Amino acid sequence: MEIQSLVIFFVGFLIVALAANQIAKVFQKVRLPLITGFIITGLIAGPSMLNFIPSAAIEKLNFLNEIALAIIAFSAGAELYLNELRSRINSIRWMTIGQLVITFVLISFSVYFLAAYIPFMAEMPSHTKIAVAILFGTIFVARSPSSAIAVINEMRANGPFTKTVMGVTVVKDVLVIILFAISFSLAKAFINNEEIGVLFLLVLLFELLLSFGLGIAIGKLFGFVFSLPLKRIVKSLLIIVIGYFVYLFAAFLKIQTDQLFQHAILIEPLLICIIASFVVTNYTRHRIEFSELLDEIGPVIYIIFFTLTGASLSFQTLMGVFGIAVVLFFLRLFTMVLGGAFGVLAAGDPKKYLFIAWMPYLTQAGVALGLATIVAHEFPEWGYAFETIVIAIIIINQLVGPPLFKWALNIVGESHVRAKMKHLESTQDALIIGIESQSLALASQLKKHNWKPRLVSTDEYRTDDIKDFEIVKMTDFTLENLKQLELEKTEAIVLMMSDKKNYQIAELIYENIGTKDVIVRLNKRENFEKFHKLGALIIEPSTAIVSLLDHFVRSPNAATLLLGMDKGQDSIDVEVKNKDIHGMRLRELRLPSDVIILSVKRGGHIIVSHGYTRLRLGDVITFVGAEKSLEEIMFRFDTG
Repeated sequence: MEIQSLVIFFVGFLIVALAANQIAKVFQKVRLPLITGFIITGLIAGPSMLNFIPSAAIEKLNFLNEIALAIIAFSAGAELYLNELRSRINSIRWMTIGQLVITFVLISFSVYFLAAYIPFMAEMPSHTKIAVAILFGTIFVARSPSSAIAVINEMRANGPFTKTVMGVTVVKDVLVIILFAISFSLAKAFINNEEIGVLFLLVLLFELLLSFGLGIAIGKLFGFVFSLPLKRIVKSLLIIVIGYFVYLFAAFLKIQTDQLFQHAILIEPLLICIIASFVVTNYTRHRIEFSELLDEIGPVIYIIFFTLTGASLSFQTLMGVFGIAVVLFFLRLFTMVLGGAFGVLAAGDPKKYLFIAWMPYLTQAGVALGLATIVAHEFPEWGYAFETIVIAIIIINQLVGPPLFKWALNIVGESHVRAKMKHLESTQDALIIGIESQSLALASQLKKHNWKPRLVSTDEYRTDDIKDFEIVKMTDFTLENLKQLELEKTEAIVLMMSDKKNYQIAELIYENIGTKDVIVRLNKRENFEKFHKLGALIIEPSTAIVSLLDHFVRSPNAATLLLGMDKGQDSIDVEVKNKDIHGMRLRELRLPSDVIILSVKRGGHIIVSHGYTRLRLGDVITFVGAEKSLEEIMFRFDTG
C-alpha cells in the first residue's frame, strides 16, 4: 500500500509538472520568469487551493526535493572555475566581502528588531527570534548564477564589470552554503536552548571538515565515473543517484551517531555537493562534459523542484506575509547598495561602478529557495511561513533583478546586443564586401534577378576594368566608414574576406546597425560558432560543394529547382506585411497552381508548418515556382 500510494502521488505530480512546464511558457511570453510560472502553478494545484497535490503527496515526494537540491548545488559549484576568475580576483574579493558581510549583518539585526511586525515571529522568545534572523540574513545573501548567466548571454556582455559580477555571483553561492551550515547549526542550538561553548564549536568545526572531506571524495568519484566509457544518459543518471545518495548518507549518519553517542553528527549535503562539483570543475579534465550534463538535467529538475515548492505554499499565508515581504525586499536592496559601494571603493574600481555595482546581485532563485526549503522541513511549526516570505521576495527579485542587471551592463558599455532593425521596404539592395572572382560572379547572378549589388574593394584587387557595378573603395572598416555605406537601407550584406576582417565587420553590423541578413563565407571551420552567435548565415566552401553534390544525387529535381537551373523557375523569401493575411491558415491562401511553400520562418526559427498553420505579420515564407507567379505573390504579401 505504501508503494502504491507513492506511485499514485508520483504520477499525479508528474502530470501537474508537465502542465506547469506549459503554463510557465505563457508567463515567459509576458516577460515573467519561468520559475514564477512553476511556483504559481504548484500553488494553484496544491492543498491550499485545488488540492491536485495533497499534503500527504508533498511529504511522500520530499525525495524529489533532495535530488533537486543536489543538482542545484552541483550547478553552483560547476560555475566556480578558478582560471576564469584570476584576472578580477581583487574586485571579486572585496565585492564579495561587502555584499556578504553587510547584507548578512544588517538583515539579521533588522529582522530581529522587526520581529513584532512579522506574523509568525511576533510571539517568539528572543533566542528563537535570533535564530530566525540569522537564517534570513544568510538566505538573503544568496544569488542566482543561472539568472546572471542568462542575462550575460542575452546581452553578449564581456568586460571587467561582467567578469566581476560572474565571479562574485558564484563565489557568494559557495560561501553562502558554508555560512548556512554554520547559521543552521547555531539556529538549532538557540531554538533547543543548547549551550554554545567550546565543545559545540569543536563539533561544528568537525562537521564542516567532514562535509569538505566527503565533498572532495565524491568529486574524485565523479572523476573516476567520467573516465569510464559510459553513455551520456548513464552518466546523467549517476549524477542524480550520487546526489541523492549524499542526502541518504547524511540522514543515515545523523540517526546512527545519535544512537551511538547521544549526539547527532550533522553534515551538510548542499556543502558536500558544491565541493564535489568544484573539485570536478577545477581538478579533473571532465569540466566541460560535467557542465553539459548538468545543463541537460537542470531544466527537468527545476520544473519538479519549483512546482513542488509552489504546492507546499499556503495561498492564505502568502497573502498574509506579502506586505512584510515587500518591506524586506527593499531592506535587502538597501544593504546591497551599501555592499556594492563598499566593494567598489575597497577594490579601487572605476567610480562609474559606485551607484550601479549592486544591480547585478538582486536576482535569486535555486540556492535561496533550496535553503528556505531546508528550514521549512526542519522547523515545520514556523518554517513554512518563513519559506513563503522568502519565495515572495524571490519572485519580486526575479521581476526586478534582470532588467536592472541589463541596465547596469548598458551603463558600463559592456553589452553587445543586436541593434534594432529598422523597417525596410524591399529594395533588393545587396552589398558585397571583398572583390574577387566569386564575388563578381555573385554580383552578376544577383543582377540577373533584379537585385542592385554594390561591391566594396580593398587595395588587394584592381577594379579599373569593372564597369557593371558600383564600386566603393575602403581600406579601414570602422563604424563611421560602414555608416557611409547606408547599411540600414541594405537588405543583405555578403562578407567575403578573411575570417578576422569578416568578424570585425559582422560584429559592428550586429551591434550598431542590425541589418537583416549578413552572409559570411567562412574560411576556417573553427570560427563557425562565433559567427553563428551573431546570427550570420554561414557558407563553408569546403563542405558546401559536398553538400550540393549530395543533394544532386539524392534529390536532383529539388536541387536544380532551388538553384534556379530550371528555366522559368525560381525561389523567393517573402515577409508577411499584409494585415489581411495575418491570421490566415496556409491552406486558405489562394496560391497559383505552379507555386509551393517550402518553409515558414518565425522569430528567426523555421517552424514545422502544415495546412492549419496560421500566419503572422513578420513571418518569412519561402516559395518555389514560376517566376511570373512569384512576382504576383510578392505583391500580395508585401502590401496591406
